[in-house]
Amino acid sequence: MNRIAMSSRSNRFRRYSRLALAGIATVTLAACAPSFKADVSRFQAQLPAPQGQTFAVVPEDPQLAGGLEFSLYADMVAAEMAQLGYTRAANPENANLLVRFDYTIDNGRERIRTQPGVGGFGAFGPWGPWGGFGGWRGGWGYGFADPFFGGFGGPNVRSYTIFTSGIDLLIDNTSTGERVFEGRAESVSRSNRLQNIVPNLVDAIFTDFPGNNGEAVRITIREDGNEVRAQR
Repeated sequence: MNRIAMSSRSNRFRRYSRLALAGIATVTLAACAPSFKADVSRFQAQLPAPQGQTFAVVPEDPQLAGGLEFSLYADMVAAEMAQLGYTRAANPENANLLVRFDYTIDNGRERIRTQPGVGGFGAFGPWGPWGGFGGWRGGWGYGFADPFFGGFGGPNVRSYTIFTSGIDLLIDNTSTGERVFEGRAESVSRSNRLQNIVPNLVDAIFTDFPGNNGEAVRITIREDGNEVRAQR
């Protein structure tokens, strides 16, 4: 092979390698983009449209009454109700709607994830999408899979704890005593910090509020604050 042909092939190799690495970086960044997912179920019956009705947020669990943590979350719920057009009452006795709120988190459970061992050349190993020297299999000539290059490293086993957290939102009409709304939002995460999780759960349960009677949806809250709703 003459020197010009070798130089041209070398340039193509470097160019395709840069494109390949850029593609991996793009996919990796997209996969790592943080988002919050919650499973939401909602039931409603004759929830009055906002026409000046007042509301009060109270704990479903009486033991939470007067607590600073509950007050923080209650203010978040109240802000959502106010944004819908309802007015917060000075006290529960004067409210047209009684919003009962509760939050929970379990003790966690262990999850084990096993991934195949990575070949000697990482993402360019023969068992990944890339051939032994960085070529896409079936693509340009430098991509090939040889078991010799993938023989290093065993399976990667990781163990971590996951927690299930949830909120319940119940709304009663104080004049009739009837329940007009029931909703629950639940999520699974590796964090047990409710002060980080509850705001997202509140956001999820109020997405397209009050929703359809009997619906179960998956709400995804992206980092940019936009919500994505899909039937579960």
